[in-house]
Amino acid sequence: MTRYGPMYGPDITFLGVPACDLAALPEADVVIIGAPFDGGTSHRPGTRFGPGAIRQACYLAHDGSRPSLALRVDPLRDLRVYDAGDVEMFSGDAAGSIAALQDAVAGVAAAGAIPVILGGDHTIAWPDATGVARHLGYGRVSLVHFDAHADTGDTEFGSLVGHGQPMRRLIESGAVRGDRFLQLGLRGYWPGPETLDWMARQRMRSYEMTEIVARGLDDCLTEAFAIATDDCDGVFLSVDVDVVDPGMAPGTGTPEPGGLTARQLLDAVRRCCYELPVVGVDVVEVSPPYDHAEITAYLANRVVLEALSAIARRRRGDPWDPRRPLLDGRG
Repeated sequence: MTRYGPMYGPDITFLGVPACDLAALPEADVVIIGAPFDGGTSHRPGTRFGPGAIRQACYLAHDGSRPSLALRVDPLRDLRVYDAGDVEMFSGDAAGSIAALQDAVAGVAAAGAIPVILGGDHTIAWPDATGVARHLGYGRVSLVHFDAHADTGDTEFGSLVGHGQPMRRLIESGAVRGDRFLQLGLRGYWPGPETLDWMARQRMRSYEMTEIVARGLDDCLTEAFAIATDDCDGVFLSVDVDVVDPGMAPGTGTPEPGGLTARQLLDAVRRCCYELPVVGVDVVEVSPPYDHAEITAYLANRVVLEALSAIARRRRGDPWDPRRPLLDGRG
């Protein structure tokens, strides 16, 4: 594997962080990888343009610096963050694309860095989490999954590969245990009873929006975290932007009304990456052709920054109190 520039659009890195080559990785804490694949899409395409949109969606200078007001860190400077460009992924070659991405992610994990993958449709979660599991061990990585959809279907249009099936493939392969698979934000009218029965047999824990509303998101997260950290060596975080209500994230292929707010997702991602031993992250299903005023791309960009900021704060080792006033201790 080598570094490729973005497959679509200008040759830029995520907010101006240094570029790197996957064949000769520098000493890094985080390596960003683009996965411009939408060959597994079942409805509206366009997520192949997601990585480029996420990289550049910001009104500030692309100077490789983003101080977090809340967490009092600069994740792009406090961490050694590099961008390896896009893996070459072609919709007409799903098997080859998945294999290439899995190898890229596995190489980053083996080098001791956290892979952060910018999708692409949710098909990529299969090679993403598998790539990390190849390093840490099959069954040793739990998965926290934010999504409107369970993505546990068996086949779609006669194919085992697609954005509605990656979670089933991960469990069937043994890369991730079903009883360490936590899903938050599910809602709507898919999947059907047969698939839900399969999920129950795998002992998955899926929080549908009705339960989240009744119990509160924080309570559900606390319970999910306890499961995710039991008898596992790391947590992979997979964020599908359609977990957010389409009024706040319209640029996605399968919008489902009634989701989380953008604020809830950012707070949840921050908690995940501050409280959990996160070993990989992907952010998927940003489809710029269906976006409006870059709303969805901006949200996905901030999801990445929240994750990196929380990882940086966790590594500092000192407690963080979300109730602390912004200017307390300054001046």
